[in-house]
Amino acid sequence: MPGLFDPYTLKGVTLRNRIAVSPMCQYMAIDGVINDWHRVHYASLARGGAGLVVVEAAAVAPEGRITWGDLGLWNDAQAEALRPVVASIREAGAVPGIQIAHAGRKASANRPWEGDDHIPEGGEHAWRTIAPSPLAFGGGLGRVPTEMTVDDIARVQADTVNAVIRARELGFEWLELHMAHGYLAQNFFSPISNHRSDQYGGSAENRARYLLETLIAVRKVWPQDRPLTIRLGVVEFDGNDAMLGEAIELLRRMKSEGLDFIDVSIGFNTPDAKIPWGPNFMGPIAQQVRTETGLPGTTSWYISNPNEADALVRDGKVDLIMLGRPLLADPHWPYAAAKALGVENPAWATLPAPYAHWLARYR
Repeated sequence: MPGLFDPYTLKGVTLRNRIAVSPMCQYMAIDGVINDWHRVHYASLARGGAGLVVVEAAAVAPEGRITWGDLGLWNDAQAEALRPVVASIREAGAVPGIQIAHAGRKASANRPWEGDDHIPEGGEHAWRTIAPSPLAFGGGLGRVPTEMTVDDIARVQADTVNAVIRARELGFEWLELHMAHGYLAQNFFSPISNHRSDQYGGSAENRARYLLETLIAVRKVWPQDRPLTIRLGVVEFDGNDAMLGEAIELLRRMKSEGLDFIDVSIGFNTPDAKIPWGPNFMGPIAQQVRTETGLPGTTSWYISNPNEADALVRDGKVDLIMLGRPLLADPHWPYAAAKALGVENPAWATLPAPYAHWLARYR
């Protein structure tokens, strides 16, 4: 079986290794536009040796941001600002990817270090939130969103397609639609947040309709030779086991409509979930999803040990490893992992030439 430092090819894209930078919101944009913070951040991660760098969630509309500091991809100015980021990732030897998102009822929040909660009505940065049903996250927590009409649904789907077209034209090679973590798509999929009685609510098939329609619309504009992927919350850890089976069935349908890859994650639709945090705890679930859907996939959450990451790949639980915090703490984690795993010439295997020259020559 391949290991962590074997190349990985999907469609027309080849990654130099199986290490991927998970999309991590920086909350540092202004009006959805990146700045020097992001340019340095993504260039550093790419130079660290990961095979894939997925840019943080870019909102498809202003109301789709989690916080006022989120990236946007709803206008051309935001897209043009991302162009040097795409170039810097590619120049460092990594594949540039991007996550496209709408925050749904979790939108209009403060930045985490400024409160990490919803901004009061009338606040400087507050805006109206939308969701499948007028249900606040966690019952009494947060703001009650406005229930989306069918026209609202069509508008957000069109916004998503337009954002994907911008990502395509920028040269991103890997696309991830965010359908997890209690944001809009997950709001539709989960009976916790979706109490609709029309064609978008009720049965599992109806609750999946928004997600499936969005994927089909995106597939029409995203190039066939570039991977189309989603991050989907397949479990809530709330004592209800039905969600995993429903997610697997949805993914089978999505595969038949052109989905190429699945990033297996958590629903986060309720603050009452009893998540069993621990090293690699999502690995067995990712393996089950991968096996039962036939889709290649990945997962994240508490993966940090190089030997354990390598074993997840070699044991067939995942095809890639998504890393977040370990790469924030040390962008050169791939180099350290290569040394730990005994990779030949670890510096040259992971780092750009200026770094590899010094580290390989002067040990």
